[in-house]
Amino acid sequence: MELRGKLEQYCDLLQEVKVLRERINKLQKTIEGMEEDGYVVSDAVKGTKAYGMYGSITITGFPYPEYADCRRKLRDRVDKLTDKEKQLFDALSEVDDYINAISDSKLRQVFTLRYLDERGLAWHQVANIMNSRYDKRKKAFTGDSCRMMHNRYLEIKGAKKNKRSNDE
Repeated sequence: MELRGKLEQYCDLLQEVKVLRERINKLQKTIEGMEEDGYVVSDAVKGTKAYGMYGSITITGFPYPEYADCRRKLRDRVDKLTDKEKQLFDALSEVDDYINAISDSKLRQVFTLRYLDERGLAWHQVANIMNSRYDKRKKAFTGDSCRMMHNRYLEIKGAKKNKRSNDE
């Protein structure tokens, strides 16, 4: 898979892991609420009471089926998270190898800031960091200049790969 595809897959996996962690946290809070608050469900039905009179009866109790279902969902989600984190680690290793293979130092720093160190910085944030690193530079980095350096490199890599495929 080419670099652009690896980067996209890595970013997608990052987002997927983030969403899955949020879902796990929400489910854990639900379970903790059930356990701590003595979560009770109740229902009102009409029927004959113990002393023989017909009327409204309130039934209360702990929702064991719902609790067990939440615990099962939590285990399933934690298992999924473990699998996704392994995939993310593998993707991170591949992306790191690709980025370290870039010969231009500034370009490598842009890729590293965008994908590895700060994960998901906006282009203007990448430019600000690059400007702080190269404060003596005559022409300042902008968000657009960093984005275009990134895109041009990916286009060149893609064109070289396509040329090699066509030559074969």
